[in-house]
Amino acid sequence: MPDSLPQPIEGDPTARVLVAGASGFTGALAAQIVWRHPKLELVAVTSRSDAGKRLDSLYPRYRVPLELSELDLDEIEEIDAAIVAYPHGASAPAVAALRGLGALVVDLSADFRLRDLPTYELWYGEHGAPELLEGAVYGLTEFYREQLRDAELVATPGCYPTASVLALAPLAERGLLADVVIDAKQGVSGAGRGGGEAMHYVSMDENAFAYKTEGHRHRPEIEQELTALGSPAPVTFVPHLLPLDQGELTSCYAQTSEPISKEEVQALYRERYAGEPFVHVVDGPPGLRDVRDTNECHVYVTVEERGRVLAFSAIDNLWKGAAGQGVQNLNLMLGLDETMGLL
Repeated sequence: MPDSLPQPIEGDPTARVLVAGASGFTGALAAQIVWRHPKLELVAVTSRSDAGKRLDSLYPRYRVPLELSELDLDEIEEIDAAIVAYPHGASAPAVAALRGLGALVVDLSADFRLRDLPTYELWYGEHGAPELLEGAVYGLTEFYREQLRDAELVATPGCYPTASVLALAPLAERGLLADVVIDAKQGVSGAGRGGGEAMHYVSMDENAFAYKTEGHRHRPEIEQELTALGSPAPVTFVPHLLPLDQGELTSCYAQTSEPISKEEVQALYRERYAGEPFVHVVDGPPGLRDVRDTNECHVYVTVEERGRVLAFSAIDNLWKGAAGQGVQNLNLMLGLDETMGLL
């Protein structure tokens, strides 16, 4: 591969950043965002399976001309921050080791999202670093912005919880949610590089289907956040796969604890998200093309004739659902404008 242009850093970098797990979809995108960031220096990219390869040979469109290496804490140069894009279970020990070096860490896995250890163990198994759970800040930026400014470890939300909670949060904050059904649809990149590549073309082309219908790991995360916002409502969550590479659409059907009109709920959403750089309340149901390769979430809300609130949201699952939101949070941790490198 030909050498790419040097990093477009403006002046001295604010932080030297490592991306661990950079050969996966979210890790590779995180590396690209950091590479193009005006105040972050990408000093290393690691991979357990593709060590020795250049990242731009795996993802030519990202043009990150760094060689992947195995994560060796004894060989790491001095870093200020790390983005860890490992699967759940594998992530926690690496996060603990990086925190031991004093690095700020943004974790893209599920290992630090659930605050309750027994709940984590029920859905994911034994935790690799339970002593770090209490200090982890949940990285849904729009609702934890002030805590993120002082955070040393951030648990980036799952893509389904990001889209679902952003669609429902204004109702939850008012204590209005009584019961919620979430119909979520996603492209195959949500399964990760291994899962996405293993998804045979003929099984997905001109096809769509539900999966994990009796219980998905993201449901307790969604319920945790709606409860934290003020509405401990039961959630029915059903995900679906679409024949797309990336993108996510959620359709949320909410029974409210008291009647609310279409005009009232739309005013509530516009007021709550006014000034948010990446959440936009739109005038009709959003589409996935509108948010592809952006860190935006588009939200539309209305009320059907029997009084049920319908809330829709669209995100790019690799951006606002993972790597983009991770960098948004890292910006805040470093005292930078949260939009830097993302617009």
